[in-house]
Amino acid sequence: MYNFLSVFIGALIAIMIPLNGILSEIIGNYTASVVIHLVGLVAVVIVLIINKNKILFEKGIPLYLYSAGAIGVFTVLFSNISFSALGASITIALSLLGQSIASIVIDHYGLLGMKVAKFEKKKLIGLLFISSGIVVMTIF
Repeated sequence: MYNFLSVFIGALIAIMIPLNGILSEIIGNYTASVVIHLVGLVAVVIVLIINKNKILFEKGIPLYLYSAGAIGVFTVLFSNISFSALGASITIALSLLGQSIASIVIDHYGLLGMKVAKFEKKKLIGLLFISSGIVVMTIF
């Protein structure tokens, strides 16, 4: 189930980037980023109401964990900027490469509280395939 969910997330990102990018081209990068996140806020509030969940802030949560919200803002903003110059497929491919490299480093060193998962050669093979695909996509 989690594998399917991860593939579904990838499909949603492939849909989201062009939608966000086109909106950004029409109303501007910063305004689009605000609109995108306001719509996201409304959507999650609706989900909370439907599920009858409450927003709880636990004491003792390290402040750096809240930085993911800012990272999300910059991710949307930078993908909108990249989309205008590169299009959807190259933006997504390069994003995948960046995610792959960062996740390998995070896993290998156990950063951000993750359990250590040492780098294995099979991950290098996968990274080389991704990189090769991106090179082919950008050259041709």
